Parts: sequence; structure tokens; C-alpha cells
Amino acid sequence: MKTLSHAVIALVLLAAPAFAVPPLPSDPRAAKAVQDYLRAQQAETAKDRQTRVADRMDALANNPASPVLGNPKGDVSIIVFSDHNCPYCKLAEPRLMALAGKDKGIRIVMKEFPILTRASMTASRMALAAHKQGKYRAFHMALMRREGVLDEAGILETARATRVDVARARREMNGADISDEIIANFNLARGIRAFQTPTYIVGGRILTADSGDIDFAREVAHSRRR
Repeated sequence: MKTLSHAVIALVLLAAPAFAVPPLPSDPRAAKAVQDYLRAQQAETAKDRQTRVADRMDALANNPASPVLGNPKGDVSIIVFSDHNCPYCKLAEPRLMALAGKDKGIRIVMKEFPILTRASMTASRMALAAHKQGKYRAFHMALMRREGVLDEAGILETARATRVDVARARREMNGADISDEIIANFNLARGIRAFQTPTYIVGGRILTADSGDIDFAREVAHSRRR
């Protein structure tokens, strides 16, 4: 049965699209072998990603070019790889910000990660330019509250509404320092195998649950106990 199970596993995995959960064989023993194999692979992947986070923690948590929300001197860092056009980021944002409003020990490190649309890149560049004016929080949160897919007109409208000096921001948003921050974020994301938004790291631990299922308060409490 061991040889048969390995053959079934190989056939099932080869037939499945990349990153998809393959259909299980009808034979219960073969199905269990596939499930055990997938669990082992997931555990190994999670362990590898956690090691990668630990190796890059200083760059993830302490880059002065990355905007920080909440308490800059908080004892628990929540690192967020986010895209302003990401609906899942927008859904999770109110819960995260509400927690930071209640728990003054939380610092939220924002990693602009514009991967979804061309306007995502414009929004990230404008957000980092707003950061140079001390307006990141207001601009970022206003963008996250906007409904629908962002476009350049909506980004500029939001910038003006949040009192960003748009003329200055448009001059600075394509500067080398802002490009360097975005490139650094892409390199960090690749390094920790973060290929989607949002991606969260709480207290040094990368979270693998769907964003809607994350209990941020519980994760923060776990971090403080570690």
C-alpha cells in the first residue's frame, strides 16, 4: 500500500493546478496519504516562511522610510503588506485600526505593496509622498474607505480632501527615495514568500489565515506571551 499511496500522491499533485488543493482519491487510505503529505508540505512551507521573516525582521520592522501607524514606540509590531486597491485589505483595515486605537502598545508598520493595478502604484507613490508631509495616515485611511476600484482621478481627489500638498507630492512621488522604498518592499515580500495582499506579520510571526479570519487582538496577546 505504501508504494500505491506514493503513486497516487504523485498523480494527484501532478494533475492539480499550482497552489490548488487537489481532489482526493476515493480510496480512504490513499486519501489519507494525500492529506498527510499536504499537511507535511504546508508545515514545511510555514516553517520556511517563518525562518525567512526572522532573518529579515529588522528590515521589516525598523525601516525609517516605512510609515508607522499607532504607537511608534509600541511593544508589538504589526507589519502590513497592503495594496490600496485590495478589497481584502479594505475589509480588514477597520478591525486593525480599531484595535490600535484601543491598545496603545501596537505599532503598525505599513509596507506599500502595489501589485494589483497601475493605479495601485500611483496610490502607493502618492501615499509615500504624503508621508513626507506628515499626511500618510489621513490619506491612507481615506483611500481605504473609498468604494470601488481606484483610478488616478480618485487618488488626486483623496489627496486634496486630506490636505496633501498635491503639487509637491506630484513632484516627489517619483523620487529615488520613494522608488527605493517600494523596491525594498517588493524584495522583502519575495524574500518571505508573500505573494498576495494583505500579508500580516504580528510580533514577528507571519499569519497564514485568510484576512477575514484573523483575530488581531488574539495574535497580539500571543505575541506578548512569547
